[in-house]
Amino acid sequence: MLVKDRMSRHPITIRPDLSLADALRVMRDAKVRRLPVVDREDRLVGIVLEKDLLYASPSPATSLSVYELNYLVSRITVDSLMTRDVVTVSEDTALEEAARIMADHNIGGLPVMRDGVLVGMITESDLFKVFIELLGARDWGLRVTLKVADRRGVLAKLSAAITATGADIVALSTFWGDDPTNRDLVIKIQGIQREQVEHIIEGLEATIVDIRETQ
Repeated sequence: MLVKDRMSRHPITIRPDLSLADALRVMRDAKVRRLPVVDREDRLVGIVLEKDLLYASPSPATSLSVYELNYLVSRITVDSLMTRDVVTVSEDTALEEAARIMADHNIGGLPVMRDGVLVGMITESDLFKVFIELLGARDWGLRVTLKVADRRGVLAKLSAAITATGADIVALSTFWGDDPTNRDLVIKIQGIQREQVEHIIEGLEATIVDIRETQ
């Protein structure tokens, strides 16, 4: 799966000369927390976050009059608040690579570029939705968490044993274990009883960590 499969297309953008107040209004109307900033040729020149705008707003504890506050705020523009060194990805970037970039840079969203043109945004919210899909969170069934040996063929044996019962594996994800010799496996299965799963696991190099029915 690539970024283009999950990104938001045609993102809302703003100009560098937009005022702080107007930028906040755009964000709140669009219900977003970040906005790409483009110049008059629609070239990406920065990105501004909601927190950048809020931190730049005058404190309610200030001794300035309301007229002085309004004047100061009206003088603040996106150009003075935006991040200019923007981390971006292409639409053909693998989704997990985009997630890694976000984690490594501690950022919640990435502009998506095609030949220097902004074509979308991929955010942490988009990745949360993918995470839900990966774990089958919206599917009913038996959710089983296993600790399995990190050996070739273990996953194949487990899958074969489950499908041999006529059950359907609707989601399967692997995660690092507590040491290099094992992995944690989360699997969502439909059409099988808890007792059958427990019987299957007894004959494999695996331990049930958690098992529960989900709706």
